[in-house]
Amino acid sequence: MKRSEKVKGKEREAARKKQTLKYAAAGAVIIVVVAIVLFFALVQTGAKTGDTVSVLYLGTLPNGTIFDSNMNSTPLTFRIGDHSVIPGFEEAVTGMTKGQVKTVTIPVDKAYGTYRSDLVRAVNRSIFGPDVTPVAGMYYYLTNPTDGSTRIVKVVNFTKNTVMIDQNHVLAGQDLIFTIRLIELTPGK
Repeated sequence: MKRSEKVKGKEREAARKKQTLKYAAAGAVIIVVVAIVLFFALVQTGAKTGDTVSVLYLGTLPNGTIFDSNMNSTPLTFRIGDHSVIPGFEEAVTGMTKGQVKTVTIPVDKAYGTYRSDLVRAVNRSIFGPDVTPVAGMYYYLTNPTDGSTRIVKVVNFTKNTVMIDQNHVLAGQDLIFTIRLIELTPGK
């Protein structure tokens, strides 16, 4: 009988140790889960609508021609969701984190749109004013007398009385490639 009490005691002790190990393992798992949650809560999240971002960028055409860059200049700062940049650029920056660099191709429909022949038209030469002699291939600012809006137009050709202007954006009809570096991210309120 003594022996069986001894065995039973050892079995109870082994069961207690086993239970203690289970609790310790469960506690360790909980600590790891909490640590992971805290890590992701404290780590900077990507840029989102309402955030203000500052970026450096290099814009090229698919053939490699550089059309714009601020890499050695003042960063472009804008608020995501304000639509102050082309849609594809805003989408590219969304989700980026401070210091991240990415290269994206922005298709025509998310850049400056397709080239529209209906935006090429003849206007009275007087719209340029008496002191301006239009030059084919040059760009000019024209102010709409009815609403005061300003538009950049390209002179295609001209006669004594008319000027053929192209109101398409210079990058209309082009896919654009941007290399973007997010240098500052200020969360929105």
